[in-house]
Amino acid sequence: MKKQHKYLLSALLAASLLLSCDNGFDEINKDPVRLVSIDPTFQLNRAIIGSAPGYNNFTYETTIVKQMITPFVGVGTGGNLNLDNKSATQGNWQDGYSNTVKNLVDGIAALVDKPDKTNLLSMLRIWKAHEFMILTDSYGELPYFQAAKGYTEGIAFPEYDTQEAIYDDILKELEEASNALDPAKDAVPQEVMYAGLGSNILRWKRLGFSLLLRAAMRLTKVNPAKAQQFAAKAIAGGLMESNLDNAVIRHDANFRNDLGTNLNGGQAGFYYIDRDFMTFLKDNNDPRLKSIAIRYVGAKTKGDQIPANGTTDPALQIGMPQGFDNTTIPEQVAADGLESLYDYSEMDRRRLGSPEAPSFMVTYSETLLLKAEAIIRGWAAGDASAAYESGIRAHMEQMASWPGDTSVDEADIVAYIASQPLQVGMEIEQINNQYWVSSFLNGHETWANFRRSGFPIVAPNPLKGDLKTEDFIQRLTYPDSEHSVNAANLDVAIGRQGPDDLDVRVWWDVK
Repeated sequence: MKKQHKYLLSALLAASLLLSCDNGFDEINKDPVRLVSIDPTFQLNRAIIGSAPGYNNFTYETTIVKQMITPFVGVGTGGNLNLDNKSATQGNWQDGYSNTVKNLVDGIAALVDKPDKTNLLSMLRIWKAHEFMILTDSYGELPYFQAAKGYTEGIAFPEYDTQEAIYDDILKELEEASNALDPAKDAVPQEVMYAGLGSNILRWKRLGFSLLLRAAMRLTKVNPAKAQQFAAKAIAGGLMESNLDNAVIRHDANFRNDLGTNLNGGQAGFYYIDRDFMTFLKDNNDPRLKSIAIRYVGAKTKGDQIPANGTTDPALQIGMPQGFDNTTIPEQVAADGLESLYDYSEMDRRRLGSPEAPSFMVTYSETLLLKAEAIIRGWAAGDASAAYESGIRAHMEQMASWPGDTSVDEADIVAYIASQPLQVGMEIEQINNQYWVSSFLNGHETWANFRRSGFPIVAPNPLKGDLKTEDFIQRLTYPDSEHSVNAANLDVAIGRQGPDDLDVRVWWDVK
């Protein structure tokens, strides 16, 4: 018994000594370089730069809307042949969920109970809405309310939400976050979008309401009453006021444009300007053509595509038609009187296709054109012609933002606008034809507006590929990983939405 008491007293003494010394041990055992939290501003910035359109945009979005085309098959197969290439269709999903969504959801969770961070929280909410518009417009139903909550809430298999529910929340988030932004509240000097321009809180506010207008207009066909309601709120809240308000991701030698990097690397000579896009620009004497296109006249091989052989003369540009692969395109080459497929016009890799070219996500031009359409539909007061013409001018002035000589002369801007007045009964088509040009290289948005508006009216790719019921690809298919890892929830979504095919329309894209 004495022995037991001895051991007990020794244990109690040791415990008391440990307790008395505990104040130092917890600090000693902390790893001084271990990351215990992430600055939400860093997460916002990471999400923004991760949203830049990648090279995979050319595989589907930009090809579907008939702006660019490749005749080559293999890894680039997709919209050019209307085929379901899983390695490409999963690109938006992986980029969105693995990079941007995770940072945005975590950042919002860290700030939701911090009233002294209202502006930063609002920025995160606005960009989350932007990112989910890209995702749901691409795939339709997907995880939204439970997305990226594996760490914070232990949700490993998130449920899929209907696109209607997603858009209802996007509209709510954009309205609330835009209204909450206040220059008198917390400054956010390290954010990458507008901090270097001054008045960044006000610019974010205009971005939020401009995105609200974009989201509202998505509902034009499926719920025009709600579209009108939120378009009016967006316009009343205050839209972008100049090109300085453009949401643009800037690239340089250290942070290169993925599209330009590929076009100037292994994929040089791979993509060409689509004949329909070229015809529209040429037929309307569009001065932007000389800033966009280059043709290496007489090129017989990719090696012949050198500056000495290049011309930007609009009269000499020739677009490549869809409906061919690299085994059948020689017939069309001969019919066009060219030396080879390399003789067709490309996007200039030194200018718009440069690795240092900016990525425009939401622009003043696009916003003005959407406002013009809202006015034509009777959803807003104002001068539709003035908004339409200012939208064209804004994009032509925006052209000067790319590397090299891409600016459009003032005289050419004036002449072009004078030649394109709105005509009664044709206004919505004219406005959206200009949106097609204005959103060039932002494939997500170009494709979404093409489906929403039905313009421009272009002939479908004659190669049907995997299309069964539609003339154009309507959505991208889900990644194989979702079918294997989250199959139960995905199957519920497919049961509501329809088969996981390229020609199943998303909720807002009703006929």
